[in-house]
Amino acid sequence: GFPASFGVFQEHYSAHDFAGSGNIAIIGACAMGLMYMDIVIMFALLKYFPKLRAWAAPIGLTIACLALGLGSLSTKVSHLIITQGILYAIGGGFAWAPILFYLEEWWVRRRDFAYGATMAGLGLSGAILPIVLEWLLNSYGFRTTLRVCALSFVALNFPLLFFFKPRIPLSQTSQSRSFDMSFWTSSRFLVFQSANVIQGLGYFLPATYLPTFARSLGASEMESIVTVCLTNLAAFFGCLVMGSAVDKYNVTTCLLVSASGSALGVFLLWGLSTSLPLLYIFCLVYGAFAGCASSSWSAIIRETKNKRRGADSGMIFACLSAGKGVGNLASGPLSEALLHAGKLRAGMAYGSPYGALIVFTGITSVLGGWSYAARRIGWL
Repeated sequence: GFPASFGVFQEHYSAHDFAGSGNIAIIGACAMGLMYMDIVIMFALLKYFPKLRAWAAPIGLTIACLALGLGSLSTKVSHLIITQGILYAIGGGFAWAPILFYLEEWWVRRRDFAYGATMAGLGLSGAILPIVLEWLLNSYGFRTTLRVCALSFVALNFPLLFFFKPRIPLSQTSQSRSFDMSFWTSSRFLVFQSANVIQGLGYFLPATYLPTFARSLGASEMESIVTVCLTNLAAFFGCLVMGSAVDKYNVTTCLLVSASGSALGVFLLWGLSTSLPLLYIFCLVYGAFAGCASSSWSAIIRETKNKRRGADSGMIFACLSAGKGVGNLASGPLSEALLHAGKLRAGMAYGSPYGALIVFTGITSVLGGWSYAARRIGWL
């Protein structure tokens, strides 16, 4: 939930400590994007060295806390990119990777819902953190805020590691260290992955820029932070619904609903926003429909394994995560370019400096559901 709340830091850095500096968005893109991407490496490492799984979470949390502590010493945006961005992503990915093994052991019949609930947890924490971060940043500045976050991670997460363990003792589990990557030759997986990457290119942009966009409408600092809270809160419920829906309906239909709802929200709500109430409605709609896409991954795994039965579920998930990470990582510099592209000749939010960003987000939302069209024409 911490990287999902980067919009709070984005707004603060842009207005205070690093006002006028470029590439601030890259900090959040690295923190979220690299974490999505490095799960492939972390999963492979834990697959090959299974005894390391028990230590992965504490090691990862230690690295993440160290990253925030070092980030508090930053004097340039580049320092924050390395610490709060890259180093934090490495620690977070290492801490998260064991979940892919434990979900497979603890859940069988309702595994899709379990994946959905896991992804929903990210949204729930992202709905609470922005308010806390906003208060800390305004009261004590970013240096103290990052140090408090580092200490809080230690106090809140390390006691939970006692319950973070496998269902089956390691000595009783199969110790196969081979990887079946043949699913990359499956057209079914490639269709889903391409839609996943495209959706990832635009998905993270609203959460990053909504606070600053809200400020352009005259919102106070706290009112602008509410945009991030509402988006993440709606994503929490959206993930739960998607996790349950893919248990019952074809995953392409679920992704079509997700893409349609998020695209309509972008074009009709964000694009036409001239006041905070309409912007808040957009946050709820976009969070619910766009934020739930990753909860469909368990169904994509099931569809892929129907064609490539030897494929490892965890590796498929990790590759889907990496695909979304590629989109997220590219969205950082891409968003900077879109903001400098100039205003569109249009009214309302389309005519603001965020016009190109809004249009791009809407287009990627539409294309994120193209797997439904692929199924209709027989490619799946």
